[in-house]
Amino acid sequence: MDKTDIKLLKLTQDGISIEPEPFRKIAQELGITEDEILDRMDKLVKEGVIRRFGASIGHRAIGITANAMCTWNVPDERVEEVGAVMAGFPEVTHCYERPRYPDWEFNLFTMIHAYSREECENIAKQVSLATGIKGYSILFSEKEFKKTGVRL
Repeated sequence: MDKTDIKLLKLTQDGISIEPEPFRKIAQELGITEDEILDRMDKLVKEGVIRRFGASIGHRAIGITANAMCTWNVPDERVEEVGAVMAGFPEVTHCYERPRYPDWEFNLFTMIHAYSREECENIAKQVSLATGIKGYSILFSEKEFKKTGVRL
């Protein structure tokens, strides 16, 4: 990364304007072309400096206010298979394995987003039916404290 890459990331980390040519002003400020901005972003993704460059929608702002972490007790030998099925549900935005503990039987976690608690519960039931996993718990979010990524 060079100084221009760092400036580019600082200028775009909080979002770009929604307009026909969102990179024009940034390009002028950096003294490069809009095509060079796209090339640099592509390079930063390919090099692993940033994971992705894309749209991020604030789900609460559009009415998706029921958010639940579902914890699942999945047989260890089925984690890969079951995780793939769970991750395939469009309402599941995160799906990951965690270690079990003596007082915590759950090892697979999914984040489900919906418009109501009842809808979250129904989605969890659908996931349960699709995977055959009956041991689960739903933990609803009460308040969102932070919704930002890493900043330079």
